[in-house]
Amino acid sequence: SFICLRVCIIIQFHKHYGRLINLLKIYISNWGLKMPLNSHQRQFLKAAAHSLKPVVMLGNDGLSENVIKEIDSSIEHHELIKVKLNAGDTRKEQAAEIATKIGAELISTVGRVAVLFRQRKDDSRFILPR
Repeated sequence: SFICLRVCIIIQFHKHYGRLINLLKIYISNWGLKMPLNSHQRQFLKAAAHSLKPVVMLGNDGLSENVIKEIDSSIEHHELIKVKLNAGDTRKEQAAEIATKIGAELISTVGRVAVLFRQRKDDSRFILPR
């Protein structure tokens, strides 16, 4: 986390050095760290998720182990999914908790629907813009 934060600061500071950025991205991917998504990538993923239907719907029980396993297997297969959250004031917290438990990126929450993304290391469907 500390290394990723330092690398992100360096990348933002040296934004006009394209070669340096590419080298740092290669090193980051080799270390197994993930870069946070920028606004263009989030916008791209929101547009891709627009036509999707929610794959998993949370019930009154909330986040059980079985629901987490189902979301994890769904995101492993699809990479980009929508999850319908249950009613309540803690919907954004539920979406953030799901994202941290399965190691995904929370793209957006609109109403009761959260969009989650986790890119496969190899054979990904999504080529994210810079």
